[in-house]
Amino acid sequence: MTSRTAGGTVRPVGADGLLLVVAIAAVSTSGPLIAAAAAVPALAIAFWRNALAGAVLVPAALLTRRHELRGLDRREGRLAVLAGALLALHFATWTPALGLTTVASATALVSTQPVWAALLATLRGEPVSRRVWTGIAVAMGGAVLLTGADLRVSGAALLGDLLAVLGGMSAAAYMTAGSEIRRSVSTTTYTALCYSLTALLLLAGCLAFRQQLGGYAAADWVKLLALTGGAQLLGHSLFNVVLRDLSPTTVSLTLLLEIPGAALLAAVFLGQRPSLLTLPGAALLVVGIALVIRAGGGGASIPVE
Repeated sequence: MTSRTAGGTVRPVGADGLLLVVAIAAVSTSGPLIAAAAAVPALAIAFWRNALAGAVLVPAALLTRRHELRGLDRREGRLAVLAGALLALHFATWTPALGLTTVASATALVSTQPVWAALLATLRGEPVSRRVWTGIAVAMGGAVLLTGADLRVSGAALLGDLLAVLGGMSAAAYMTAGSEIRRSVSTTTYTALCYSLTALLLLAGCLAFRQQLGGYAAADWVKLLALTGGAQLLGHSLFNVVLRDLSPTTVSLTLLLEIPGAALLAAVFLGQRPSLLTLPGAALLVVGIALVIRAGGGGASIPVE
């Protein structure tokens, strides 16, 4: 059950609110789990989370959506391919970032995707208000502060920050493409196709860069399974469920809670204590993104960690 506020956004109540809490908790484990699986190459982590998710979703789509799969037209097929390629780019940039910078910084910077979505909307000729641009300016100020904080630590951390920003940009482009195909294609069919193609592209990257795809310790396989079952399947599936009742704006705003959630888990389990500069930087970033979303610029909004 949901209710609308005077500003036109939808406020989750009851079951939807509970599902959002569970989904946020699930996706918040993504960054810490990736950082904890340091023995597994970054591209291999990205490959396995998509391959394992595809191994669950493809049979489900074949059993329940076979008619829809056969009826896909060329436009839908091209959009699915584009979305899969963009998702692969997202994982190929954001996952390595977690090994170079802190979980808090990487999660905060990759969560700039609503900002990039607003910029993409402008390029597509959609109007963007002054309030949206104000939010973008505030968010970028936070990103600069976060980057400056890591720059004082090492050049590797700066590279990690830049990769996280690229991850946010590719996620925004991925969601823009996905929002088009999901107008006519079910979530099960779309995610089965997208994750499978993403896995194939990441597999090609692993082979090209000679990334080790097996022989990991049992504990690392447990982390990969937890990443797939939690962030990839449970988190994203629940977001798709609540999107039946809640606006993308509301979901985007609540997804920002992933930033403090991931930072808290990283502090407790990985010992990554945020610096004095990181905290105000992350705060500015959250405020800026919230301004963008509240002004109506966050339509393509679901993160893919």
